[in-house]
Amino acid sequence: MGKRIHVKPVKLTIGFIFKEEINFKKAKRVLIRKFGKIDFESEAIRFNFTDYYEPEFGGGLKRAFVSFRKLIHPRHLSRIKVITNEIERKLSLKNKRVINIDPGYLDLAKLILASTKDYAHRIYLDKGIFAEVTLAFKGNSFRAQEWTYPDYRTEDYISIFNKIRGIYSDNLCQLTLHT
Repeated sequence: MGKRIHVKPVKLTIGFIFKEEINFKKAKRVLIRKFGKIDFESEAIRFNFTDYYEPEFGGGLKRAFVSFRKLIHPRHLSRIKVITNEIERKLSLKNKRVINIDPGYLDLAKLILASTKDYAHRIYLDKGIFAEVTLAFKGNSFRAQEWTYPDYRTEDYISIFNKIRGIYSDNLCQLTLHT
């Protein structure tokens, strides 16, 4: 019989797709009020991997990522996805989103993303939310899965998540020192 383990807290990460910088800033302000201080923010990267968002947002889209200083319990991911969906709705103009907010979490072994869409590789969490392992850490870097979105396969994104993983590793060391 397997022995149950204590689950370590994980690093909340959020990806944004947007056209106007002001919408990114508004969403960040709301998220900071909900989840605390940001400890990493990427540069905005051109997002041209799909035209899925263009009917709502228009062209010339950007993607940016943040992570939060305060670690979370992984069981909170579904609740966080519900919150980010509500933020998207509140920031919408004329029933069209102006930003896409994709929460997930990172631990030393993987990057998990939340989704409202079911698929063969996704597991149901709660509240209509599913999760998938998008990247797995092998050797000295994150690696894509067969289902990983094309943008998450790029060197730019992998570098971002490797940096966030380094911050998370330091967070865990600090936790260990204080316990």
